[in-house]
Amino acid sequence: LLGITICEDLWNDEDYWPARRYRPNPAISLAKAGAEFIVNLSASPWHLGKERTRHAMLSSLAAKAGLVNLGTSLAVEWAPRVRVNALVVGLTETDQAHLHYGDKEGIAAVGATIPLGRMAVPTDVGHACLFLASPLASYVSGTSFAVHGGGEKPAFLQAANAKP
Repeated sequence: LLGITICEDLWNDEDYWPARRYRPNPAISLAKAGAEFIVNLSASPWHLGKERTRHAMLSSLAAKAGLVNLGTSLAVEWAPRVRVNALVVGLTETDQAHLHYGDKEGIAAVGATIPLGRMAVPTDVGHACLFLASPLASYVSGTSFAVHGGGEKPAFLQAANAKP
């Protein structure tokens, strides 16, 4: 998690990027500083709300795919010194979840649509980050690690069981 904190600090430090109109991927700075692993955080596409326009969804999905593919390319380029992976996070119950999903019943109803029967909690995401940063993942690089409880149940399953 140190790598993620450093990325955010560098990204938000205005003095670090003086007189530049763009900010390169902080992962490059991490690799140059001697990082042994980088975990890029992305998200599963179904977390987007109904209020998002189709255009916004497409650009967001393209950005997420770009981040995952950047990690795959960097894993090849920076191996064996740096392992690079992406953590693709699904629906997560945070302290702000009620703003999007409603009360506890709404959150539970959304969680019921996930094969494991609940939304992730922040510690689920943290544990996955710790795994990817640990020696247990010493041979894991260039991949997307999904933390989404099995994804979404296909709509046809519910439709097949619906009574007319």
